[in-house]
Amino acid sequence: MKDLAYKSASELIRGYKAGHFSPLEVLDAVLDRVDECEGRLNAWRLIDRRRARRRARASAARWTKGAPCGLLDGVPTAIKDVTETKDWPTLNGSLAINASGPWSVDAIVVERLKAHGAVILGKTETPEYAWRGITESELHGVTHNPWNLDWTPGGSSGGAGAAVSTGMVAIATGTDSGGSIRGPASFCSVVGFKPSFGRVPVWPASPMMMMEHCGPLTRTVRDAALAFSVMAGGDARDGYAIQEAAPNVLSQLGRGVKGLKIGFSPDLGVARVDDDVRQVTARSRKVFTDLGASVSRVQLNLSSAYALSDVVCDPIAARIRSRLGVKAKQLTNAALLRCANRGDAMSAVDFLDGEAGRIELRARMAAFHQKYDLLVAPTLTCAPFPVGHDQPPHRESSDGEFMATVAPFDLTGQPAISVPCGFSAAGGPIGLQIVGPLGSDALVLRAALAFEKAHPVGSLRPPL
Repeated sequence: MKDLAYKSASELIRGYKAGHFSPLEVLDAVLDRVDECEGRLNAWRLIDRRRARRRARASAARWTKGAPCGLLDGVPTAIKDVTETKDWPTLNGSLAINASGPWSVDAIVVERLKAHGAVILGKTETPEYAWRGITESELHGVTHNPWNLDWTPGGSSGGAGAAVSTGMVAIATGTDSGGSIRGPASFCSVVGFKPSFGRVPVWPASPMMMMEHCGPLTRTVRDAALAFSVMAGGDARDGYAIQEAAPNVLSQLGRGVKGLKIGFSPDLGVARVDDDVRQVTARSRKVFTDLGASVSRVQLNLSSAYALSDVVCDPIAARIRSRLGVKAKQLTNAALLRCANRGDAMSAVDFLDGEAGRIELRARMAAFHQKYDLLVAPTLTCAPFPVGHDQPPHRESSDGEFMATVAPFDLTGQPAISVPCGFSAAGGPIGLQIVGPLGSDALVLRAALAFEKAHPVGSLRPPL
């Protein structure tokens, strides 16, 4: 039964079609994993076993008739607790939100997952308003890393990363405004895909507005492509969304990287990347070269993007606090409050200067991709570190600076994926980030699958 829990979504669909097992058997397997792991991980905000069983039973009936309703019929799935779900509270990891609701709508991605038959178990933990690179809050406490319970799984989609890594679900949704999908993917040794901005519509509107990307965390690149195929595509309710059909990424997955020009940066010019991260991610150059790509080390200095991210996001934090009114007194996330204070002190000109900086950064990356098809770099600047810290305790840095290598691509909106690359000397997972030009979601997924096949460290399971 435990092996059923660790099957990929693609394997589950094939197994259902062949009649080897049913969605009810798979649900039992993943709920067994929940019972084994959740008491030590604290990955879930809520689990609704009754509704999950009802969905699995309906899925089993469809498969018996040979009439699945979509690409994910019967696949165990989780929703990050910043994304609206009908009948379940969406608390954003905060004490400032009244759990009594009413909760009357599903977000677009939840609508689409349900329409494709996904068996949604519940909602995963996130820090307050998804505003930390770790997953801890006064509402739910500390979420732990399945590779070592003393470590953080990263944030803000840390509950999703921990749940996927341990076989509690095959797919989990995440959101990424400063690395919140890719960071937990790196720390939990799973795949985390941030699509091009607007490719996956976000409605009801996110507090993160023009920075919000929604995407999947999975154990395989193929599953990330499968989930993306369900989640992506235009919807007029999101004014930021690309109002066209999603690209057919599944048809292009197997094309490999032969002939592609790849730029490799060991640090993107940020202040510090730990030696073990440099060593592990540097090995990717040979992997891609052996696959037929042309790989060059590039001097790309994106160190200013981290500070630019603060300029853009601090007013967003101030707006979050302002819109809560008197309930804002219940906010407990010190990082969010510091950003809100800075945002309140900013002028409209300051904010527009930040937006001008984003335009310049997009132009720089567009020029880079005139020469290189893809950029490859470390996902994060370090391996997982102990819980209870907002940044690695072995270095002095400001809040979340270990995520300086992921932040630039939220500002530019480019598609980016983190795939498992290896482990530190202490056994901490390390991710490799693959970035493409705007709109190149299929290319990024295709390169990630080629790397995964040639370097399959993501198939290892955590010791929990």
